[in-house]
Amino acid sequence: MIERPSYPTALGASSLRSITLLGCDLAEDVMGKVGFGELAFWLAAQRRPTPGETRVFEAVLAALADHGFTPTAIVTRLTYLSAPDSIQGALAAGLLGGGSRFLGVTEDCGRFLHDVLAAHDGPPPSDDAGWDALALETVRARRQARRFIPGLGHHVHKEGDPRTPRLLEIAAEENLFGPHLSLFAAIGRVHPEVLGKKLPLNGAGVCGAALADLGLPLELLRGFALLARTAGLIGQLAEELRRPVANEIFLSVDLNNRSVDPEPYAPDATGGSHG
Repeated sequence: MIERPSYPTALGASSLRSITLLGCDLAEDVMGKVGFGELAFWLAAQRRPTPGETRVFEAVLAALADHGFTPTAIVTRLTYLSAPDSIQGALAAGLLGGGSRFLGVTEDCGRFLHDVLAAHDGPPPSDDAGWDALALETVRARRQARRFIPGLGHHVHKEGDPRTPRLLEIAAEENLFGPHLSLFAAIGRVHPEVLGKKLPLNGAGVCGAALADLGLPLELLRGFALLARTAGLIGQLAEELRRPVANEIFLSVDLNNRSVDPEPYAPDATGGSHG
């Protein structure tokens, strides 16, 4: 007798008359009783979040949902203009743009803070002075290595990202202000001493710190940013249906392009390129 393969899962499973999800009856125990943010956390962590964790997690989702005419929003609208029969293509195009400059900072910052904490000898600091000392050491090391600090700086909110203090406040209210947020806040306090200027702690970075403090997998932090942005991109498409701008964006580029002479590619001595 041939043994059938087994594929264990704690997620969704269906039988003739029922659907289970995370060990619960989907229709009776989840639908109408569990909010989508809570469910998204539960699916990733495979444990049900506390009300406080749900509040912090949903605050992160709200913070990352939409930032106006960012590249991800513009490409979603343009893709829908080109292929209105493929809304999934328009959404996918926007999500594929979630990288190191937009959205990806959430994961980059969470991983960066985690690595600093993992490399720290002994227990985490117990007061602001201790956190400031660790942050100062961290910023100096990054400066010496000529590397940016993820989550530090913003191209618009140069005097302070309004999302950052609000998320720090919510985490503190829920007693979820953990080591990642503590280190991130300390970096915000001490970095001018090293860099010679004050930069804002941005919203994407504080979201990464908050998600890491919730104990969610570091490998999925960008996924949560993309989950949030999916809602925003649906909103962008809904607005495009009512007040379309994609064709105007397209024509602005198409009607204002100018012909120039070709510039043959030539690698430089460092392995890069120049025209």
